[in-house]
Amino acid sequence: AAPGSTQRRPRLRTLRPLARYPRATGEAGQRREHRRNMGRNPKKAGKKAKPKAGKAGGGGGEKMTSADDSDFELEDGVTVVTGETDDEMEEDGSEREEDAAPTRPAVWRPGIDGMDADEELEYDPSVYDCLHAWQLDWPCLSFDILRDELGDTRERFPHSLFAIAGTQADVAHKNHLTMMRLTRLKKTRRVDKAAADMDDDSDASESDSDDDDGGIAPINGPIIQVQKIAHHGAVNRIRACPNRPSLVATWGETGVVQVWDMSPQLTKLSMLTADARDAQAAMNVQPQRSAPRHAFTGHADEGYALDWSPTVDARLATGDNAGGIHVWEPREGGRWAVDKASVFRGHESSVEDLQWSPAEVQVFASCGADGVVCVWDARNANASPALRVKTHDTDVNVMSWNRVANCMLATGADDGSLRIWDLRMFSPADAKHVANFSFHRGPVTSVEWSRFDSAMLATASADHTVCVWDLAVERDAEEEAAAMAAADNAVAPDDLPPQLMFVHQGLRDPKELHWHHQIPGLCLTTAADGFNAFKAYNVGPGC
Repeated sequence: AAPGSTQRRPRLRTLRPLARYPRATGEAGQRREHRRNMGRNPKKAGKKAKPKAGKAGGGGGEKMTSADDSDFELEDGVTVVTGETDDEMEEDGSEREEDAAPTRPAVWRPGIDGMDADEELEYDPSVYDCLHAWQLDWPCLSFDILRDELGDTRERFPHSLFAIAGTQADVAHKNHLTMMRLTRLKKTRRVDKAAADMDDDSDASESDSDDDDGGIAPINGPIIQVQKIAHHGAVNRIRACPNRPSLVATWGETGVVQVWDMSPQLTKLSMLTADARDAQAAMNVQPQRSAPRHAFTGHADEGYALDWSPTVDARLATGDNAGGIHVWEPREGGRWAVDKASVFRGHESSVEDLQWSPAEVQVFASCGADGVVCVWDARNANASPALRVKTHDTDVNVMSWNRVANCMLATGADDGSLRIWDLRMFSPADAKHVANFSFHRGPVTSVEWSRFDSAMLATASADHTVCVWDLAVERDAEEEAAAMAAADNAVAPDDLPPQLMFVHQGLRDPKELHWHHQIPGLCLTTAADGFNAFKAYNVGPGC
C-alpha cells in the first residue's frame, strides 16, 4: 500500500531499527541560505502547487482554497501512479488484450521514482478528512498555533483555529506579524457520490446548528480573518507562549529577539463574526505600529532557535548563529531578565533549534550545525552542557521533545535523516538511536511529536513533502499478504518504512509544521506557496 492511500497497520509493542535508505545527494550545510530563498528567490524552490479554482476568504492578498472544490488540483499530488487507462491506450493506437492480467498500481516515491511525460500525480480526496490551503500577502518562514478556549479534543467538523505567523517580505519595512483566525474548516473527504451527499448533509446540519447559536453565518467554505503588527525585518522564527497565547516571541533577521503583547489583536479577532463582510474588512487591515514589550540585542548574531518553557510561565530560551544561548527569566511588570554576559556555549557553530524539557523545570536541549545535541541545566550559565552527544554527521536542523513520552527526542538533519533517541540511553560514549529513517531526499526542515499519540510525529523536508510517522507500527507479513488479495492494492517496496503512515505533497519547499494540539490529527504547514491545513484519513482518534 502507498503512503497517503494505505490502510493503517496494526500497532505492535516493539520497535525494530530500520535498514537505512541511501542518503540524500544534495549539498549539506546550505540550509540557512536555502530557507532564505523562500521569500527572496522562489525560482530555486521548485514547482508550485496551483489550485485551478477556489473560494477566496477575502481581499488584501490573502486567499483561501478548499480541497472540496470540484476542480481543485495539486500538481505534485499525493496518490499512486496507476499507469495508462484503456482510453489512453486507444489514443496511442494500441489495443489491450481481453485476457491480459490486470496490472497493479505502483507506489510512487518522491525523489526516487521518475515520471513519464504523459504521467502526472493526482490529488486523491478520499485520503484526506480535510485539506485547505491559503496564502498571506508574503511567504512565512515560521508560524505557531495559538491555544484557544474552544475546547480540547475537538473532532467534529467544521473546525476553527487561531495562528500567528511572521513574514519574509522583499523589503524590511514591509514585514509584519499576522495573527489569523480561520473558521469553517470543514470536512472535505469524498469517497463516492453517496458519501459526498452524506457529508454535505452533515455539514449543512452542523452549519444550521451554528447559525442558531449566532456563531457561523450561512457561508460556504472556509474564511480567514487577520490582524497585523509591523515588524522591521524578516521573521526567522515565531513562537506563542503556551500558557499565554497572546504573548509572542520573534527572532528577526536584524539579530534582535522581541516579545510582543498581542492581546488587543487576539481580542478583536475573537469578537469578529465569521461572515463575509467581517472577513473582507479584516483582510484589508493595515499593519499596526506597536512597541514590543521587550527587546534583546545581546546576541552576537541573528538566529532561529527559540522556545518557551512549558513548565515555567513566560520563561524563554533563544540561540543564535554564533553558537550562543540565552535564557530569559520573567520578572514582575511584564519584563524579562536576560544577561548579555550569561551565555550557554557548547556548540562549535550555529544553534539551530531549542527545546525545553516537558517535565524537568531546569532542563533544556539544543541542536546545532555541528551535528551535536546538548542537554543543559538552565541554572548554570557559562558552564559546559550536562550532556554533549554527536547525533548526526551533518547539520542538525530541528528537534522535538516528546510531551507525552518524555524520554523520547527526535532530530532532523541536513542529509534528510530523522532519528529517534531515548534519553535514558543518551550518552557521548554510546550514542545509539532507537530508530533512523532516511526517507526524505532533502534537508529535514521541521519535526514535531503529536500530543494525542506518544508514538506519532510529523516531518517536513526540502524535498517538498510532509510525512506522518507512527513508531508503534511494524511490518506484518500476514496482513500484507491478505491485503494483496485485492487487485487494486499497490505493492509496497521492501525498503519503504512501515512506520511511514502518510505523505502529503503538492506544496513547495515546506519550512515548518505544527500539530493542532486541541484538534487531534490536524496538521498545519507553511511553505513558499502558502499554508496548508490537512488531516489524513488514517491519523487521529478512531483510525
